[in-house]
Amino acid sequence: MQVRELKISGAFEFTPSVFPDDRGLFVAPYQEAVFTEAVGHPLKVAQTNHSESKRGVVRGIHYADTPPGQSKYVHCPRGRMLDVVVDVRVGSPTFGEWDAVELSEEVFNSVYLPEGLGHALMALEDGTVASYLCSEGFNPKAERGLHPLSMDLPWPADVAPVLSPKDAAAPTLDEARDAGLLPSYDECVAWYAKLRS
Repeated sequence: MQVRELKISGAFEFTPSVFPDDRGLFVAPYQEAVFTEAVGHPLKVAQTNHSESKRGVVRGIHYADTPPGQSKYVHCPRGRMLDVVVDVRVGSPTFGEWDAVELSEEVFNSVYLPEGLGHALMALEDGTVASYLCSEGFNPKAERGLHPLSMDLPWPADVAPVLSPKDAAAPTLDEARDAGLLPSYDECVAWYAKLRS
């Protein structure tokens, strides 16, 4: 499995080997030993999520209050999607910056984002499926969001974005920061150290 750290510290892309034969193929999109070596601790899985989206559907930018937050390991078993990681940790050297990876059923790559980072995706084909391993279960009181079109994210110009009412009503990054709704970089770093200890 190949591992690449994204430009947002703590976020990684994992690309496994694919083994095709006359029956089909075999692939292991998540491998704990490789993950633990890259990230510094194993992934606690408290919940798995599955979403199916039409072309153009944007989900996010979502994040959770940290600690404990919610880390995600995101995989695309069907279709293609653009997966975007946004640094929303106030005080981070890369605050407000993002990185993006195309995930697909051909490559079977995944993106890991630690607690405190924002996550968004856009389906690039009808029937695109996103599968998430999540470190914490859904906690509606701790769930947060930012408007996904309020930042200069790399959404394809030829795909019309489709938002949920909740995402369309979400604040901008500046509005969330001014309202005290964003995670603290220092608290996130302390949380990561606790996970590694």
